Amino acid sequence: MAIPEPAAGKPQLRKHMRRLICDLDPVADKANAALTQWLRDRPALRTIALYHPLPGEVDFTATHRQLSDLTWVYPKVSGDELSFHPVNDPATELSAGAFGILEPADGLPATPIDAIDAFICPGLAFDPRGGRLGRGRGFYDRMLAQARADALKVGACFLIQYVEDTHAEAHDVHMDHVIVG
Repeated sequence: MAIPEPAAGKPQLRKHMRRLICDLDPVADKANAALTQWLRDRPALRTIALYHPLPGEVDFTATHRQLSDLTWVYPKVSGDELSFHPVNDPATELSAGAFGILEPADGLPATPIDAIDAFICPGLAFDPRGGRLGRGRGFYDRMLAQARADALKVGACFLIQYVEDTHAEAHDVHMDHVIVG
């Protein structure tokens, strides 16, 4: 199955990518190694926003375990917004939340968005210019627009999700770096 031509547009690319990634294995040793090294090369980054993967998203649990000295925060859906909460052990501190996504259990304290140094962001597709195609609800774009100006935005995807053009629009927040596994 070929990636649609750029003229196909964002809705068609989103639909195509959803079909394409549904059976991907989330375990990505190459992506975990790349993220681990990327973070080690930036010791000033101490608080990292991560996510629990949906089908077709890279699973960075191995990186979280390997770099346990960092503060890892995970998103929780609250209405149309994301809040972030520290998670030491994803196996015990995440539970099913909005949309069936595993998110921090109730009662974990919130971390202010301006305390987060880097955001590891999932997406359906990314492009070489840092464009990110999300799932269409705008959660990450709204949240990243509120992040500190110096907070790094890192996309994470499999090679099949790294496309020529994500058809970014004015409201879409671009990534500073994309890790491809």
